[in-house]
Amino acid sequence: MIKITLVFTITMLLAMFESVASCQFYDSEDISIEREGVLLKGKFFVAQGEGKFPTAVLLNGFPGTRTDVIGIGKLLADAGINVLTFQYCGTYESQGLTSFDNQQKDIQAAFDFICQSDNINRFRIDTSLIYLGGWCNGGGMALVYSVYHPEITSVFSVVGNDFGEFMREYVRNPEMKKTVDSMFDGFIANGYARFDKGALPKEMAEEGIENMNPVYDIRQNTKILAQKDLLLICAWDDNLVTVEQYMLPLYRALQKENAKYLQIIAIQDGHNFIKSRKILATHIADWILAAPGRKQ
Repeated sequence: MIKITLVFTITMLLAMFESVASCQFYDSEDISIEREGVLLKGKFFVAQGEGKFPTAVLLNGFPGTRTDVIGIGKLLADAGINVLTFQYCGTYESQGLTSFDNQQKDIQAAFDFICQSDNINRFRIDTSLIYLGGWCNGGGMALVYSVYHPEITSVFSVVGNDFGEFMREYVRNPEMKKTVDSMFDGFIANGYARFDKGALPKEMAEEGIENMNPVYDIRQNTKILAQKDLLLICAWDDNLVTVEQYMLPLYRALQKENAKYLQIIAIQDGHNFIKSRKILATHIADWILAAPGRKQ
């Protein structure tokens, strides 16, 4: 158990610091997204070339970074895909307080941003080719958002967290609880995140995970998700969002619901894809660029 906890802690720290180190030098346009009086800071990676481009709203892990999402944004832009990413409310320079529900509102604000006529023209957005996806926390949030929003038909989740399964493990595993609580305390102490009341894992557990909004229990929403065009990407050596506990059960549940447009890819790497980010981005880009033909 001690060994598992140590691996968990080290991997979580790497998830934060490796992401920052790998992304801080990329060129992108700074953007600001307004959401109900809260200002979100973000980046827009602009695809190069002629004409209009498919566009992806790419969601961070938690608390994410000030720049890119483990380098995926820049790599997708290089492949001819616009990418918008942002800091969740209550993280880094974004205003407000963070929570699951507030992050969902942030995603809506991001879609409002890319649908504004000025931004459509500025970034040459093909509004018929809009995609939602994310890494870790962001992958889970993307799936949750698509459950709420039938207009979101194409979603990619890279080692996406299932918040229901995460909270169940948090409650039943005291070593994990200790590590997670310490990590979130660190986010607060270092100014990485400011939480809304009741948004910390320990507060949700005290309230009772049975009272958590069932939409965040992703595996319980596969009937709706099975109607989407889905790409799931997992990492064989991931010690956080493991293939066995998170990714494969979700895939099997979607198969049981006869998901028609479902693809899963496993990459030989860890949670942060440190060795294979170009391969990861290529899989996502290929899936996005081939999307129109899948439903013809």
